[in-house]
Amino acid sequence: MTLSNLNRRSFLQLSAATGLTLGTGIHAFAKTPQPKRGGLLRIGHSGGATSDTIDPATYAAGPVVTAMLGGVCNNLVEIDADGNPVPELAESIEPSADAKTWTFKLRKVTFSNGKPLTADDVIASYNHHRSEDSKSGAKSLLAQIENIRADGDRVVVFELKSGNADFPYVAADYHLVIMPDNGNGKIDWEAGIGTGGYTLEEHEPGVRVRLKRRDDYWKEDRAWFDEVLLLTINDPTARQNALVTGEVDVINTVDVKTVHLLERRPGIETVEVTGTAHYTFPMHCDSAPFDDPNVRLALKHAIDRQEMVDKLLRGHGRVGNDHPIAPANRFFAKDLEQRVYDPEKAKHYMKKAGLDSLDVTLSTSEAAFNSAVDAAVLFQETASNAGININVKREPADGYWSNVWLKKPFCMSYWNGRPTEDWMFSLVYANDAKWNESHWQNERFNKLLMQARAELDESRRAEMYREMQILCRDDGGTIIPMFTNHIDGKNDKVAHGKVASNRFFDGWKIVERWWQA
Repeated sequence: MTLSNLNRRSFLQLSAATGLTLGTGIHAFAKTPQPKRGGLLRIGHSGGATSDTIDPATYAAGPVVTAMLGGVCNNLVEIDADGNPVPELAESIEPSADAKTWTFKLRKVTFSNGKPLTADDVIASYNHHRSEDSKSGAKSLLAQIENIRADGDRVVVFELKSGNADFPYVAADYHLVIMPDNGNGKIDWEAGIGTGGYTLEEHEPGVRVRLKRRDDYWKEDRAWFDEVLLLTINDPTARQNALVTGEVDVINTVDVKTVHLLERRPGIETVEVTGTAHYTFPMHCDSAPFDDPNVRLALKHAIDRQEMVDKLLRGHGRVGNDHPIAPANRFFAKDLEQRVYDPEKAKHYMKKAGLDSLDVTLSTSEAAFNSAVDAAVLFQETASNAGININVKREPADGYWSNVWLKKPFCMSYWNGRPTEDWMFSLVYANDAKWNESHWQNERFNKLLMQARAELDESRRAEMYREMQILCRDDGGTIIPMFTNHIDGKNDKVAHGKVASNRFFDGWKIVERWWQA
């Protein structure tokens, strides 16, 4: 069944039937406990800073996002526990046949100050990121929008520059929470007003955020806690100790080196899911010797992916296949042959490149990702069996992303991944991508990228994205050895249902979806 055969207003409600799946739970739960109201949820959260604000243009992966996205505000669309884009403030969503025009009909809901939600609020919230002087993290994402207009109080129409079948995923981006229009086409973000299940009671940047439940929340089956307290605890050891000593009920991003110790504690368990986060070793395809595809293939066969997952992630991850599409993504090509460590094949491709041996320098730093230096040393050891000498150059952590990444011809990097193939490919692998970290240019890939973006037929899109994954794997300039899991920790005072894997903390929706045990 394709989108064109469906009632377009039913698109997102039926998306689960068309295979829109993001994420795989590692720890399954045998029986979901029944939610109940009440209690206080205490969260130990990384990523908080004294510079934090509740301006959605500045949101990062800290406690402010968890509080605002999952508690104080809503989006037009949210990503559910199965990875499907489902209507949130939108009551229905209708794409045009060419996926260039998207019509959102709004629900009848109110903000926490009693103001009814209208199309003007949505337009003001989006324009907050689109303005000429905006420095929003979502500005480039919204560059595809030609125009936004209201069709009455409860209908918003988005007109895109070109078709995008994944636009509902864009509407679910964490920056794009809806706040009330102040009457002048702008939002008063400092007031912290939203349509979510909680009100913002206190925000001390880099220290704490305190929320209180609304009794009139429009979602009857969400926002279970009476209060939520988010505490900034950036140090992973301190965060884990806070959980063990009972100072907090849940923590994010448990260190893989100490997961086994945490799981031995009575009354404490980990919540683990495989998402889209992955590690990369980009090679500049316009710099020798990486401008030869055979050299790139030699290096791709000289790395032991399973060893890295076992030793660096302690098994808490999946091997990569030299393309950025995770097993969690809906168009992941699971039938592709898995590339494995094979020094003889590496030698074969070196010979095709006219080389008996190869010397390269790999720039690395712990700033790239945890255990990046160890990963580089492991690569150095396995590659030596193929006659490849990797000089591991440890770069200063300070300035790594400005002085090394995108500048040095062979380095290490990390990506959280993105919920759609188009988003990830466009961000890093398209010929004109600002963050094309391997300087890769492939005419066929870029043609498919444009075609797949506007294609509403799911089976055709799957075929195109499969070919694009093959092109990345076999011609691309990026080695992708592994995908890492999201690992959170909790005590037995809180409970949850199926956990989303698009981000940690249940897709950053823990405040709304979890409850007191």
